[in-house]
Amino acid sequence: MVRARSGRAARSGRTARRRARTLAGLAAAALTAAGVVAAGTADASEATTTATSAASRTGHSPTVARTAAVPKHAVTGYWQNFDNGATVQKLKDVNDAYDIIAVSFAEATGTPGAVDFHLDPAVGYGSADAFKADVKAKQAAGKSVIISVGGEKGAVAVADDASAKNFADSVGRLMDEYGFDGVDIDLENGLNSTYMTKALKALHAAHSGVVVTMAPQTVDMQSPRNEYFKTALAIKDFLTVVNMQYYNSGSMNGCDGKVYAQGTVDFLTSLACVQLAGGLAPSQVGIGVPASSRAAGGGYVAPSVVNAALDCLTKGEHCGAFKPPKKYPELRGAMAWSTNWDAANGNAFAAQVGAHVHKLP
Repeated sequence: MVRARSGRAARSGRTARRRARTLAGLAAAALTAAGVVAAGTADASEATTTATSAASRTGHSPTVARTAAVPKHAVTGYWQNFDNGATVQKLKDVNDAYDIIAVSFAEATGTPGAVDFHLDPAVGYGSADAFKADVKAKQAAGKSVIISVGGEKGAVAVADDASAKNFADSVGRLMDEYGFDGVDIDLENGLNSTYMTKALKALHAAHSGVVVTMAPQTVDMQSPRNEYFKTALAIKDFLTVVNMQYYNSGSMNGCDGKVYAQGTVDFLTSLACVQLAGGLAPSQVGIGVPASSRAAGGGYVAPSVVNAALDCLTKGEHCGAFKPPKKYPELRGAMAWSTNWDAANGNAFAAQVGAHVHKLP
């Protein structure tokens, strides 16, 4: 995955393709059983913060007293709390096109399941209070600022009741301390659906308006029986969006059983269809792509290709060889790794994809 702390990612697609071949038969069977029908969901974008429950759980009041509503069509961007060659930004510098800003990353502590967050001096903040002020400013502008857990090299393990509680409690504390609106799950080294579901439900119980996003790799969403997919379905009554990484993966199966190569409009649309066919609501599906060719080891597409995929899925227009079985006008939107790489590329993603997402029906 490209969310490493150094240089350009060079993750090979060989591992993903090998895993994909193993899953191919399972995926086909599961999709046939599911049918190409997207299940309904509660509107996860309507959000209010439960400050009272948070205070009783943690012993102190949260930094912010509300969670920003996520727009019907939203653009997600990852903000890098480190310098890996992309443009170094403070949170206030993130382009206004981004509706959900995922702060990358919270990382594992010595306590199983628990995570913590520390500002990297390379980003240039003189104090945590200055960062918190930027969080508040973004929220005042109608944005949601969430904490992302994991990344390519993240090693957070939630595999039993104790670690599930530690995860929920520690993320809740970060929300209270920094004012984050929610959490992004970007665990690329395995995920236990039973205990991650317990953790996220506990977090939701303490912060009922929590924004929850996920960024699985393509292979993790090939079948509703996969752990990541199972977690998404288990929390879909409050899940905001799954911004699957449509890159660094090699070829994958589309919902029609055909194999599509990354870096094409068909790859984006046919793999989005897998998630829609498997039970996610259109409002819970986003297209995650690198913001520039330097931001990933493979799978970059021009903003025009992302926009064509969005049109194909929402309006049935500008499709490639793959034609979705129906239109999904409530598709959530798109995601970029990262706002920093976008800035290094002249904010092309924000300007072109951002504007397009916000004009969707």
